Amino acid sequence: MDTALLTLLRQVDTPTVCNAIEVAQGKRGFNGFTRGTMLCSDPDGGAVVGYAVTAKIAALAPPTEAADVIRARRMAYYKAMAEGPKPSIAVIEDLDYPHAIGAYWGEVNTTIHKGFGMSGALTNGVMRDLGDMAPGFPVIAGSIGPSHGFVHVRDIGSPVTVFGLTVTPGDLVHADRHGAVVVPPDVIEMLSAAIKKMQDTEMLILGPARAPGFSFKVFEQAWSEFEKSRT
Repeated sequence: MDTALLTLLRQVDTPTVCNAIEVAQGKRGFNGFTRGTMLCSDPDGGAVVGYAVTAKIAALAPPTEAADVIRARRMAYYKAMAEGPKPSIAVIEDLDYPHAIGAYWGEVNTTIHKGFGMSGALTNGVMRDLGDMAPGFPVIAGSIGPSHGFVHVRDIGSPVTVFGLTVTPGDLVHADRHGAVVVPPDVIEMLSAAIKKMQDTEMLILGPARAPGFSFKVFEQAWSEFEKSRT
């Protein structure tokens, strides 16, 4: 991904990217997005953009494997996060969902992952330490809670599912307070133009609607131009 596209994607919200994907595909029906309401640690902090580095965790019950196995997997997890292609985003499936209790994302883990150069995190699990999380590292999570429970890593580098969205390692993810989308590889090169086209098209309606003297007659004409621009 070139620098100009990365800069643009960080400036626009996830609904814009979702709509732009449909513009690039030339049809409605894009399906690669989260379902339901998610929570964002920094709603005004902008979008998280990056290639997915995936893992699965659990926290309701203590791990049943030997302590050295758990530790080795934890270190392998951090190594994968540190060495993933940049820009990167941690995408973590909590296997306890919808009864997740283990706040994996807090002051310590956000600071570690930010230090690795990662852009943020997407999870169906829990976050905490809302006043102390690493600045500039947004977490989009399923819930907020006070305890880490028995949180431990179960799996690294396999496809994960977060709020109905399946994410494969290396997928390009765009996420913010609205949720997340996976950008299809075949539209990445068209995305900048698609975003511009979508924004220009929307202004055919938004411009008149924001101007003095807006009426149904003005709307009707604007809507006609809007429809022509989409065909």
